[in-house]
Amino acid sequence: MSVKILNQFEPDKMKEIKDVYHSVGWLKHTDEIISKIFLRSDIVSLAVFEGRIVGVGRALTDGVFNATIYDVVVHQDYQRRGIASQIMRDLLEQLKDVSCILLVSTSGNEAFYRKHGMKNLKTGMARYLNPTLTEEYLE
Repeated sequence: MSVKILNQFEPDKMKEIKDVYHSVGWLKHTDEIISKIFLRSDIVSLAVFEGRIVGVGRALTDGVFNATIYDVVVHQDYQRRGIASQIMRDLLEQLKDVSCILLVSTSGNEAFYRKHGMKNLKTGMARYLNPTLTEEYLE
């Protein structure tokens, strides 16, 4: 499977990006939200197969000490084909000189991120506004 990685948000591909999110049940990702989160991201990784965006990933960083990876998502019709790994490799390559890279995994995907060198934090903390996410992710 030949997948190309693009490193720039393309607003004209909004429908394809939204389809990726919606295919996995992330239905709150509207055009407005997608535009906002990608335009405010420092690093973007879009997986393209046969001209269509089938996976996304993004990161925020200060470029030196800290970065956080968000939203590594592959359209459900294209999962289990190594696309998420390509996105992770691309993000990590773009962040290779950053001292600390953080990531919050969705439940059940922790082993995938461990394969890419991520480890559990001893001192990680978070706050969620959504009570359901608070219950799922926080102690």
